[in-house]
Parts: sequence; structure tokens; C-alpha cells
Amino acid sequence: MKRRDKNEPVYLISIVAKLLNVHPQTLRLYEREGFIQPSRARKQRIYSESDIEKLNLILQLTRELGVNRAGVDIILRMRHRMEVLQQEMEEMMGHLEHEIRKDFRDKLRKALKEE
Repeated sequence: MKRRDKNEPVYLISIVAKLLNVHPQTLRLYEREGFIQPSRARKQRIYSESDIEKLNLILQLTRELGVNRAGVDIILRMRHRMEVLQQEMEEMMGHLEHEIRKDFRDKLRKALKEE
């Protein structure tokens, strides 16, 4: 069974509003604020699993923790930056591992030739 891409847009705004127990206008507001950018199909907003996860975080921050919209914006930007840095670090670690393995193979070949 093929797993669905979390970024694939599949949910209409009315469904997302019901899932999250919010008014569709709240979702439109979050879009205007730049917190979320749902896909569009014939002027209809279509949300992905990833969008819903982000909206859940926003609602948790505002409802449970009392964070205002400016705070939510800062938190979302920081989270995004952390994700980018994490990805960059993973890429650098992969490159470093590749170089270490290459260096080890080269030293091993040299040692075997000297025998």
C-alpha cells in the first residue's frame, strides 16, 4: 500500500474546519497572516496533512498556551529555521561520512599494496 505524501492537498476548508473545530473564517485569517498557505484548485482552498499539523500547532499555541498572533509568527519562523538547519546538518554529516569512508578505503588500498 502506497503511503500518502503529507504535503499532498486533499482536504477542503469545510472539512478542515470541522476536523479542528474552528470556523472557516479562522482558517482564512491564518492564511492572511501568512501562517499557512493551502493549495488552490479553482479558487478553493485545499489543505494537506502537513497543513493540518501546522494548524493544530497554531491552535494549541493560541488556545492552550495563550500565545498571540505575533508570538505564533515568531515560533513558526523559528521552527522553520530549525528544520532548515537540521536538514543542512544532516546533509553535512552525510558528506562527512562519505569522505571518511573514502579516505579509509584509500588508506586501506595503500596499506594492502605495501604488503
